[in-house]
Formats: sequence, C-alpha cells, structure tokens
Amino acid sequence: MAYIETKKIRERAVLVGIATGAVSLEKETEYLEELAFLVDTAGAVVEKHFIQKLDLPNGKYYIGSGKLEEVRTYVEAEKIDLVVFDDELSPAQSRNLEKELKCKVLDRTTLILDIFAKHARTAHARTQVELAQYQYLLPRLTGMWTHLSKQRGGVGMRGPGEKEIETDRRVIHDKISLLKGKLAEIDKQKVTQRKNRISMVRVALVGYTNVGKSTIMNLISKSDVLAENKLFATLDTTVRKVVIGNLPFLLSDTVGFIRKLPHSLVESFKSTLDEVRESDILLHVVDISHPEFEEQLQIVQQTLSEIGAAEKKTIVVFNKIDAYTYQVKDPDDLSPLTKRNYSLEDLRKMWYAKENAPCIFLSAKEKENVEAFRDLLYKEVKKVHLTRYPYDKLLYEDIPYAE
Repeated sequence: MAYIETKKIRERAVLVGIATGAVSLEKETEYLEELAFLVDTAGAVVEKHFIQKLDLPNGKYYIGSGKLEEVRTYVEAEKIDLVVFDDELSPAQSRNLEKELKCKVLDRTTLILDIFAKHARTAHARTQVELAQYQYLLPRLTGMWTHLSKQRGGVGMRGPGEKEIETDRRVIHDKISLLKGKLAEIDKQKVTQRKNRISMVRVALVGYTNVGKSTIMNLISKSDVLAENKLFATLDTTVRKVVIGNLPFLLSDTVGFIRKLPHSLVESFKSTLDEVRESDILLHVVDISHPEFEEQLQIVQQTLSEIGAAEKKTIVVFNKIDAYTYQVKDPDDLSPLTKRNYSLEDLRKMWYAKENAPCIFLSAKEKENVEAFRDLLYKEVKKVHLTRYPYDKLLYEDIPYAE
C-alpha cells in the first residue's frame, strides 16, 4: 500500500493594533511583534501588521471605518484565514468584525487561551485552562451556533419556549461549577504536598514568558524540564530537589507571565501560582537581550503584587547575556544616551548599585557566570535555612560553597 505524506497547512493571519494616547506607534509596533510570536506559537503564520492611531478604541469595530476597509480589502485579496487584534474585544465588536471581514476574528485573550490549551499536558493544567475558556466564553454566547454538549432533557429540565442560547448558558454554568469543584480537590492535594515540603527552603523561578526559566531549572537541578523557544512552553509547576554544596532546597519552575495576561487565567491557575506565593525566595529571571526587558520586569513585578507575592525575597537573574547587543554612540552625536546605547557593563553597574534586590548576570544557554549564580543562590538559601535551623550554623559556618 502506498502512503501519501500530507503536510499541515498553517493558517495565514494579519495583526491589528491601535496606538492610543498612552501608546506610541513605535511601542504598538513592538507589541505587535510579541503578538506575532504568540500567533507563531499557536501555529499560524503572520502576513501583515495594521496599526491605527486613535484616541480611544472604536466602540463598534475597535478600529475606525477607514482602517476596517483597508483590512477587509487585504483579507479578501490575499484570502487571509484569521485576523488577530492586540486587545480584548467586546462580544459586540467580535460579532461586528466577523460580519464585516468574513473570516475568523480572534483577540489577544482568545489567542493566549488557545496556546495554554495547546500546551496543557496534565489533567491539572487542562482543567485550569478549560475553566478559563468557559469563563471567557460565557458572555460571548450570543450569535454562536456551536453547542458545547448535548442539551439536557427530561421532566423539569427545560422550560416552555426555552431558547438555544439559554440552554448553552446553563450547560456552561454547570461545567464551570464542575471544573471549580475539580480544582478545589486538586488545591487540597497541592496544599498537602506543600505542607510535606515545608521543612525545606523553597525557591521559585518566575519571570516573563520565554526568558529561560526552564533552561535555568535544568542547569541548576540537572533535570530535563521542557525548554523551548516558544511562549508558555511550561504550564505545569515542576518541583525538583537541588543540592548546592552541602545545602538542599526545593526549586520550582512555574508558568510565565505576559503583558495583559487574561484575568481568568490568573484566577484558574491559582493553585499553580500558590507555589510562588508560598516560596521563600523568588528567582526573577529577565531576558536582558530583549529591547523591552525593563517593561517586562515591571509587568512581572505587577503580577506578583496582584497575587500577593511582591514582598518575597527576590534575586533578579539577568539571563541571555550572550545575546545582548547595543549601539555604540558616535562621539559627535550630542543627543542624550538611550537604553540602546548602554553596554552590558554599564547595565551591570546600574543594577548592582540598586539596593532593593541582589542580582546576577549570566547565560544559561552558554553556561556563562553560572558558578557565581550558584554561589549567590547558596548564600541566600543558607540565610533562610539558618532562620529555621539555627543549630545548623556550625554545619555551614566557614564551609565554602563547593560543587
């Protein structure tokens, strides 16, 4: 029998964003680059970007009528499969856009939920993502004809003249209640597991998505956690026992954060984020090679504050120094320095001068400055350990860190 090899055809997409008063055209272009990475992670290919300068999003179509006509003309001419918007669309905006563009319309939240669903590998992660999807879908049922399950029948289960939309709403409410019950049971199990580990110092890796947390996890714990150049490659919390020198502790790798992370995901991933809340030390990993690494750092700090982990002892780990580039300023150029003109050494001096958190610069991929990182981590873990076990002071006193 002859087998014919078939190649999966990737959907073709265009991206749409608006630059409001608070967001410049340059900044929105950078945001669409991140959105393009999200689309690529989801499995589609980006063909074009559209950006419009507006004071406020259009209530009916998100973008203005002129820009909508421009997008529609391109979509029809190039036979585009989907249009992705860089903000969360209202249910009415989604319906209006699909009617006008006659193709699939997604917003940023839907795209992120789709990627989470794609990368959810365990029953726990799948349950969390499914709950977030149903919570997002509930107010958007109007006009949808796809049913999520068979309608329930029987005496007393269907009122006179009940509409399909009402049946779907009831089905979704039931599913949300069921999923919340499942997660509550999982939360109890997770709490028990964490209580059993309370005697050891707990360290959690946090950071923007795709900054190298899993690579650092593998480097320090000598494990094989999945590490890919994809957004949200890690959804399930992985915990490993690590020993540096003669000092054991627990290291956990957690889900990455991102700009405009959907609130429903933060809520449904509560049990996963509890690993961060209950840790003793946070390793905040930052991609120093990213042009907007300072904004990413602030987004993570804001998210940590929202989940009640802002006051944790934190070590800032500037990763990917091997990929860092900067522009040498011409001596005759009298314009002020920008962050693109700072060398890696300049950044080191600036961040080492800050007193709010210890920091380290390294390359997990090239294993550069890893020993200094281990040494710093050893010292910080030892401080926490000795607050719990002061009689161990003699055990660790005057014993230098050793591999």
